[in-house]
Amino acid sequence: MTQTLFSVTDKVVLVTGASRGIGKALAVGFAKAGAKVICASSKADGTAETENEIKAVGGTAVGVFADLANHDAVDDMAQQALNAFGHIDVLVNNGGTISRYPAAEYPFAEFQKVIDVNLNSAFLLSQIVGKQMLAQGKGKIINIASMLSYTGGLTVPAYTASKHAISGLTKALANEWAIHNVQVNAIAPGYFATDNTQALRDNSERNAEIKKRIPSGLWGQPEQLVGAAIFLASQASDYVNGHILAVDGGWLAR
Repeated sequence: MTQTLFSVTDKVVLVTGASRGIGKALAVGFAKAGAKVICASSKADGTAETENEIKAVGGTAVGVFADLANHDAVDDMAQQALNAFGHIDVLVNNGGTISRYPAAEYPFAEFQKVIDVNLNSAFLLSQIVGKQMLAQGKGKIINIASMLSYTGGLTVPAYTASKHAISGLTKALANEWAIHNVQVNAIAPGYFATDNTQALRDNSERNAEIKKRIPSGLWGQPEQLVGAAIFLASQASDYVNGHILAVDGGWLAR
């Protein structure tokens, strides 16, 4: 019974930002759990390494791509993803970007790009894929939030704004779609060792501050998010909706 409850076998899962870091770990994790994975990135063949890793363990994967800042490209990618297996059971809005500047000097073009990639693409994909989920009477959408969905951070006003908005979008969609058996939730990763956090890990002062607040004193590894994602993609979470699940090693508890 427990195996069935948490099963994602043969579910079709679209993961954006699947070329590296958290997205790659989630794509591979879903595949190892028996899902068919559509791996999305920002350029053609961008997920080739992820797809090869999935196929090496006997999984099923296909790749699609789009510049998430380009609304038309996102629309085209969504249609390609829907056509790959005829439907999508789980959408993971993970693709994102970050730019670091002091707020007083933050270039507006960079601010707009971060919002387009992190927020607008997540809404557009959720809308397109969500319509198909509403029609099929079931579906799961998992947005990737952040610790900066709770706090302000330093030199990342656009990223912070986008991740606060992702939290709100998650709840808004959950309110409308729960009645149609579509659950919309988010995972808020803590401090994980990825390309996006390289600048923080390279800054000895900030690195020490962050590790001091994490009870274990360790940065998270992307693979440690797979369990939470499988839970939110499976029947086990059918009565979980509009929730932001922090996977932070206890950072918020401090």
